[in-house]
Amino acid sequence: MSRGVAPTLLEALWQERRPSGPPIAHTFRTTYADHWVRFHSLPGSKRYPESEDEYAIVLDRYNTVLDDLFADTDVFVVTMDWSNTPTGPAGYPTPRQELHPDGIHWWTEPDVDDFDPEFHTYTRLYADRRPWRPGCVDDLLRAVADEAVVEVFITDTNLRRIHHPYDGGADIILTTPAERDELRDRHADWLSSHPAGL
Repeated sequence: MSRGVAPTLLEALWQERRPSGPPIAHTFRTTYADHWVRFHSLPGSKRYPESEDEYAIVLDRYNTVLDDLFADTDVFVVTMDWSNTPTGPAGYPTPRQELHPDGIHWWTEPDVDDFDPEFHTYTRLYADRRPWRPGCVDDLLRAVADEAVVEVFITDTNLRRIHHPYDGGADIILTTPAERDELRDRHADWLSSHPAGL
């Protein structure tokens, strides 16, 4: 059950706590590289689950790390859609609204660099606030695992720690490199073998 979001307050809080860039989840890895770690959601770095047993592994890994980050706290759950206009319909079919019905629109990030307005896009972010408990976002996480929704992230209400699940894993932003290293070492079996941690 959502406890509600005050969009202008959340926007101001993001600008105060995270001035390095907008809340666009795929940018977090590079914006906060010194505080970043990535965990893969399936053994062998398999990207998509193909059975209920594999969905169970994906959800267990997501929920384990989320509980490490947010146990006994409230979180903001953030979802996204985009449009070719600031207020038009979503530019692609998405179950975002069904999976995140309490999400309140709080941020629109325009990409209007192209001289042709036909290529302008507006990324719209929606947030709700809820007490964290394992399983409380499983339907959303399952859709993320299937790439049915993208750019989801979950953060504490002070915006100190961020969990950005994607199809294949999760990018985690911690408060310090030391905290990042401690979490990375705790779940070392879920790391990529890629030298850059991707």
